[in-house]
Amino acid sequence: MNARIHPQSHWLERRAETAENARIMAEPIRLVPPVEGAPQTLPCNIEAEAALLGALMIDNRLVEDVQLKLRPEHFFEAVHGRIYDAVLRLVDRNMVANPVTLKPMFDGDEAMKELGGPAYLAQLTGSGAALIGARDFAEQVYDLALLRELIGVGRGMVEKALDTSESVDPKGQIEEAEVALYKVAEQGGEQGGTKSFLQATRIAVAQAEKAQNSGGHISGVTTGLEDVNHRTGGLQRSDLLILAGRPGMGKTSLATNIAFNAAQRYQRDIADGIDPAKTLGAPVAFFSLEMSADQLATRILAENSGVVGSKIRSGSLSRDEFNQFARAAAELENLPLYIDDTPGLTIAALRTRARRMKRKHGIGLIIVDYLQLLTGGGKNSGDNRVQEISEISRGLKTLAKELNVPVMALSQLSRAVEQREDKRPQLSDLRESGSIEQDADIVLFVYREEYYVQSREPKGDSADPKADEAYRQWQLEMQEAFQKAELIIAKQRHGATGKVRLKFESNITKFSDYIDDTYLPQRMG
Repeated sequence: MNARIHPQSHWLERRAETAENARIMAEPIRLVPPVEGAPQTLPCNIEAEAALLGALMIDNRLVEDVQLKLRPEHFFEAVHGRIYDAVLRLVDRNMVANPVTLKPMFDGDEAMKELGGPAYLAQLTGSGAALIGARDFAEQVYDLALLRELIGVGRGMVEKALDTSESVDPKGQIEEAEVALYKVAEQGGEQGGTKSFLQATRIAVAQAEKAQNSGGHISGVTTGLEDVNHRTGGLQRSDLLILAGRPGMGKTSLATNIAFNAAQRYQRDIADGIDPAKTLGAPVAFFSLEMSADQLATRILAENSGVVGSKIRSGSLSRDEFNQFARAAAELENLPLYIDDTPGLTIAALRTRARRMKRKHGIGLIIVDYLQLLTGGGKNSGDNRVQEISEISRGLKTLAKELNVPVMALSQLSRAVEQREDKRPQLSDLRESGSIEQDADIVLFVYREEYYVQSREPKGDSADPKADEAYRQWQLEMQEAFQKAELIIAKQRHGATGKVRLKFESNITKFSDYIDDTYLPQRMG
């Protein structure tokens, strides 16, 4: 097709007869190069717009094929955009959209008068041949609109980069440009917006089928923990999950365990030839604002090699232990787990990086460690921390819906936990809890009684019967609490609350399904 600019008025006079017009429409798209000294032109195809509108007025059923992707603003000619919008409105009201029914809507349109008035609507329907290529015309109108938006983004980038009147922030401008480009890339299609009940039920049935065929009865991304999967159905797409706990409870360890389990399951399923759409695993993006990438990698390797983490850090591994560690590293080097350890990220920067990773690596799970280390996007965001946290939690929920992946954000708890006799966390313990609790689909708390019992170790003295009895009592408490952890489901939109018992091996920072065993700690000293 010949894509070119025409003046808004009088272009119709240059339209070819029906046969010639059909020939022109069959030609490939090419943009007319700007003449030296003349203003630059934007990519468009007025004839394709006119032909599409004519086809829609001749056969209103074609509206169903194009309306989900094509919007009025995609038309270069403003009058065409208004005609298209009017057609959509009439069809939506179950009315026939043709030159007769559309005429009253354009009697006072000044731009339409320049094209011949409402009679122009009848002229648009003059070529029945346009019916054959209506979908192709719609596709081209859409593609050319995207090109114009790209040009707009590019011009905006240049203007902002040249403007040094305000504070110079090149990184911020890059992030803004990436957001703008992502919006252009994500336009159209049926990914978002309103879904019919038929579409929604098909998705629901597909998820139920996935859960039924999984063996583990889960429809989301696996956590690798059978009891957790059973309670939650896995990590569901578009959900925001908050994983919270006091320091020392192991929330980062649990997050890395889940990240590894999901990535490993995806890697194994793909190697076995399973359709990526049917795997219970997912490539994982792990945003670590507290720990470095190598520290996280060391944790994961310690877990999978069985080598104690402290010995790895101190360099006191035996030859066999080092070989185990190296072997685990070789086996996992292609794991689809991507770690971003950039400190001080804003919520806008995190969303930009997540979109980029989704495009590049097909990310299916995002983990953020931790929420309170993110900053908001406002200039005065530090002045009101509660408002800033609200912006961050809303941004994470928006990201989950936008990318259609589960987002797990770790969160701190207030010190109020330590003031209670029962130190199991509650929703009110979430720092700046109002917005976090409201935006989250699931809130999980990690609790380990062992941590608190261990901190109460008495100094036993065989010469003092009371001290000796206190120590024996502590031993019994440690036996009861050793390697036991609880994952408290404090909120769940899709299911019941409750708690799941887990096993935690602190030496290799590994959570696993609970297995009952006994332990009696040795007396020290």
